[in-house]
Amino acid sequence: MAHSVFPDVPAPQPTRQHFPALDGLRGVAALAVVVFHFMEMVIGNYSQLFIGHGWLAVDFFFCLSGFVIGYAYDDRIGSMGLRMFARVRLIRLHPMVVFGSVLGLIALYADPFRATPLGLSPGQVSLIFLASVFLIPYPAMQERSFCLFSLNSPAWSLFWEYIANIVYALFLCRLGRRGVVVATVVAAAILCAVGYTQGNLWAGFNGETFWVGAARVNFSFLAGLLVYRSGFLIKTRLGFTAPAVLLALALMTPYATGGWIREATVIMLVFPALVMLGAGVTLNERSKRFCKFAGDISYPLYTTHYAVIYAFGNYVDTKHPGTAELTLVIVGGVVATVAFAYVVMRCYDMPLRSYLSREKPMSGRVPGAN
Repeated sequence: MAHSVFPDVPAPQPTRQHFPALDGLRGVAALAVVVFHFMEMVIGNYSQLFIGHGWLAVDFFFCLSGFVIGYAYDDRIGSMGLRMFARVRLIRLHPMVVFGSVLGLIALYADPFRATPLGLSPGQVSLIFLASVFLIPYPAMQERSFCLFSLNSPAWSLFWEYIANIVYALFLCRLGRRGVVVATVVAAAILCAVGYTQGNLWAGFNGETFWVGAARVNFSFLAGLLVYRSGFLIKTRLGFTAPAVLLALALMTPYATGGWIREATVIMLVFPALVMLGAGVTLNERSKRFCKFAGDISYPLYTTHYAVIYAFGNYVDTKHPGTAELTLVIVGGVVATVAFAYVVMRCYDMPLRSYLSREKPMSGRVPGAN
């Protein structure tokens, strides 16, 4: 639903501020996505879910991305050049895109709860896999709602994150604040038009709703960039708990008639305000350590968890477990996905990115590249 969906919040430098709370909020949002995906396999009616608006976490990711990309690259992209910018972003994002694709391929064949034959030839699966690896939308599997990326559904937001990065590098980095204001207002109007037409803003992950994803990333990325360019920070000593709770409450917003209006309100007002709050909050050392961990694990968690979700959905459909069993499985599944994401982060993502970053010497450290 973008680290850019998970951009790294830049590490502190002598003359640059660090925003550890934004790392922590990204981690909270990623965990909320995991819980939401488990729950939606049990209760398809989102109005009955306690976290029925968990999908809005993707819009928060996009908003956070606009802020952090602007912060990390506005004053550097000119000297870096487009090639170096693209290289840095690919190193940050694509190793986990590939890993998520491989994991999804394994899960496709190893799912012990599949009740019917796969119905795809090796050639079709190969094409789906290649499209996933190269992040090319290919809504080919009916049984998976024609998701843009059938092996790893959350990759749809990463696709739009790539598009946002490209648009930033080509145009937005040279657009003045007034231009960003105008673009954001236009994007808000488009988002509201989509919400009014559809009745909600939930979509973008499959072929039928492809352009809804464009409307969502368009506004939220621009809003985050505008927050950075305008210097809108909410200075407070509330600590990390306050913005984390506010984010959780936004994702648990109840459904009601005309729900697209409250969804648009959360996207257009609450999330930019949370970025302002997260960028301005003062944290103690314990909170900073937690936020660093949450931020580090958020992207691996987001890109690996859905392989388990597919199998869990088939388990629910074939076994029809009771409430007690479901509760244990969901809690255990969430814990297991977090633990697995940590292992992937430590043993694959971080080492590979470190190796790729050393392959060609860079002049200094680029914030957000780690």
